[in-house]
Amino acid sequence: MRTVGVDLAAADAGTAVAVVEWAASSARLVSLRLGASDTDIVDAARTATKIGIDCALGWPDEFVDFVSRHADPSGAPEVDGGASWRRRLAYRETDRVVRAITGRWPLSVSTDRLGVTALRCAGLVARLRADGRDVDRAGSGDLAEVYPGASLRVWGFDTRGYRVDPAVRRVLLDAMLGAAPWLDPGEHAATMVRSGDAFDAVVAALATRASARGAVIQPEPDQLAAARREGWIALPTGPLDDLVAHGQPPTA
Repeated sequence: MRTVGVDLAAADAGTAVAVVEWAASSARLVSLRLGASDTDIVDAARTATKIGIDCALGWPDEFVDFVSRHADPSGAPEVDGGASWRRRLAYRETDRVVRAITGRWPLSVSTDRLGVTALRCAGLVARLRADGRDVDRAGSGDLAEVYPGASLRVWGFDTRGYRVDPAVRRVLLDAMLGAAPWLDPGEHAATMVRSGDAFDAVVAALATRASARGAVIQPEPDQLAAARREGWIALPTGPLDDLVAHGQPPTA
């Protein structure tokens, strides 16, 4: 199988796409592209079993409801304005789950610059749907919402400074390859060290493998409806080494 990881930005210049090919007990990074367009991403997705995108797939239900009602001045909703009220509008259910597990809030899609990228993501997801992919936002189909930094922390790696410092990425990549000697970055290791976008695209493809195998946090029954509207982060439940089967047939 193949997984595609997308580190999405508002513009092509900050967007990277990685393609990882999986065997029973090994994985190979076969492609890593910087400056990727939506067309590049859709083309890469055609070769893959599952696509993982590092971007929120939807907005918080309470934020959507508030903005919709606020648009009518005559029927504008009561506004609390306090910190707890703002937090409910800023974060999705999946964000609260990730915060409980990792101790860190994901970026808010409704109050951070991530919202601009999410607008692009909505268009990209529409193109994937038109291309015949199952784009269930809760992750049950061909698409997963991934969070590379949180995935790395779940896998036990120190993520401090890796997004901005190539030297830190070099150390982190060595640590990852030490924990996963079955992963072959091929000729792309230097690109991963040079570019934080490229690095996150590869981690996104790894997290997508976890999603394809069902080894991620799943929404509870009472969370599922919201997850299908807001999106759901596929946070791995086991170590990096669990992405391949050691002496056992792969589950996906």
